[in-house]
Amino acid sequence: MRNKNILWLYIFLLVAVIDLFFTAEGNSGYRLYSKPLIILSLGFYFWQISKNIAGSLIRKAMLGALIFSWLGDVLLLFPHLFLYGLGAFLMAHVCFIISFKISQEKPFEIGQVNFIKLFLYNLPIYLPAGIAYFLINPGLGELKIPVVIYILIIVTMVTTARERFGKTNASSFWQVFIGAFTFMISDGILAVNMFYKPFPEAPVLVMGSYILAQLLIIMGIRAHYLKN
Repeated sequence: MRNKNILWLYIFLLVAVIDLFFTAEGNSGYRLYSKPLIILSLGFYFWQISKNIAGSLIRKAMLGALIFSWLGDVLLLFPHLFLYGLGAFLMAHVCFIISFKISQEKPFEIGQVNFIKLFLYNLPIYLPAGIAYFLINPGLGELKIPVVIYILIIVTMVTTARERFGKTNASSFWQVFIGAFTFMISDGILAVNMFYKPFPEAPVLVMGSYILAQLLIIMGIRAHYLKN
């Protein structure tokens, strides 16, 4: 069974490299076949390795995040479906928020909150999000409201990942947090390229960081439920 699990991970890595190659070459036709396989193979990997927590909310939320991510990947292959792809990824981030919140010790415990300290802790998350919004705002047009909502949700996703510090093992925390932060950076590059100033390296940077982010989040959640 373990060999089968690793096989799905190898397939994920293989199709990810192939898709990055097609992306670098600007071959959008072949990407119709390679891009949907990335999250599909990662989803099968997570499905296999999480059978020991079958029926749990964390597994359902993570599978939901992967399903919506896959749907977003497919929709974004077609430029005229951008808004629908944005909506799919927004739902994926909501699922990630649920996953990150419950994959920690005493997730709903409310203690004393120092808002100044909390703001400073989250400042490295707020800054790149704020800079990206400042750059793209003039070019958003009718998409301003949905994009602002999306930014708020993804910032919430990353801050929820940061709040796991000290509430899970170090391996799980760092993989999930770096993955979530990288996801935000990937979306930021995509937004700057679309709404501010296009640059040729953007597609590879977007996909490379996105693939890394998804893998880190999966491995980080795995590290939590295997050691808790």
